[in-house]
This record gives sequence, structure tokens and C-alpha cells, in this order.
Amino acid sequence: MKIHDVTVGISETMPIYAGDPTVSISAAKSIAGGDTANVSQIALGVHSGTHVDAPNHFIEGTRRVHELDPAKLVGPCRVVQVPDEPEHVGNIDGVERVLFKSRNSEFWSEPERGFRKDFTYITPETAKLLVEKGVVLVGIDYLSIEKSGSPGHPVHVTLLEKEIVILEGVDLRGIEPGDYELLCMPLKYDGGGGDGAPARTFLRTLN
Repeated sequence: MKIHDVTVGISETMPIYAGDPTVSISAAKSIAGGDTANVSQIALGVHSGTHVDAPNHFIEGTRRVHELDPAKLVGPCRVVQVPDEPEHVGNIDGVERVLFKSRNSEFWSEPERGFRKDFTYITPETAKLLVEKGVVLVGIDYLSIEKSGSPGHPVHVTLLEKEIVILEGVDLRGIEPGDYELLCMPLKYDGGGGDGAPARTFLRTLN
């Protein structure tokens, strides 16, 4: 079984959602500088690169990232190819985890262009459909699942109020639509808003 790493690597040149903290990576200690070991230091917003959103991201007082149900983060997953504004998401009957692949994936090939506001997103109607279908995790191949600047953030709220894990910023270049096993491992921390976390994420072929 082949394992595909669909994580966007953390770097100081990666695109960051407009208004979020930038990424800083430095050497806190270095052997070259006379220290006994190399120790790096990373500062970043928790919604950088490939990351999950916890309910507390948009709904105050709800479940935080360290409280997410791990059973939702690992298991069968379907990758679905979608048009620019996915309203018809194909057959997802019986599917608990779904990743939407769109033209967004190619944006990862041009990080020098920075954050792109013309990304593909899902509509509020699609979010309601996903709830009705019993999906426990939904992901997309850019930094937000929702149109930039949406008043009231209805897509996020519709999903998060049902404790559906949102996985954003996956890199689906080279991933064919179809069924896989998802392994999503968000950083576990307790503090701050607990609203999300970077997540090393893999897809494993089923045969």
C-alpha cells in the first residue's frame, strides 16, 4: 500500500491566509554557533498550511483541538474532484470522510504568488448536505473551505456546530480521485483558543 504525504510543508515562504500570523523559523541553538546541539524554533498561526479547525474556531465555548475525537481523524476517506464552486459533490453515500480536490491544488506550485483569494470553496448548501450525509470530516485543498470574507461564516458554523472536523490546506497534487485511508494527526496542545492545529496528513491506498 502506497502512502501519500498530502501535507503542505511549513516554511517562511508558504502562503498564509490574509490577516493570519506569518511563519518564522530560526535556530535557537546551533552546533555551528558553539552549542552542543541544534535546536530550531518555530512561530506560526495554528491555521498555517495543512491544518484542522476545531469547533471553538467559530463557536465560542465549544470543543477545542485537544478534545477532538481521534476516531474522526483516521479511517476510510474519499477524494472527490469538484468544479470551481462545488454544489454537486458526486456520490458520497456511506462516506464519513471526504476531501475535495479542485484547481486549488495547483496553487501550491506557485507559493511566490502569496495568498490567493480566487480559491475554490464549498457553498453553504453543500455544507448542509454534508451534515445530512453524516460526514465526520471534510477537507479541501486550500487554506479555507469557505469563500473569503463570508458574513457569519455559514459553512464553518454549519459543520463545526455538528463537530465535523474541517481539514484545510491539503496538497492533492498527484492524488487521483477515489477511495483511500486518511491519517490526519493534528498537533495536540492545551491553551490559547484551541481553535485549530497544523496537521501532518497522509492518504494510504487501499490496495
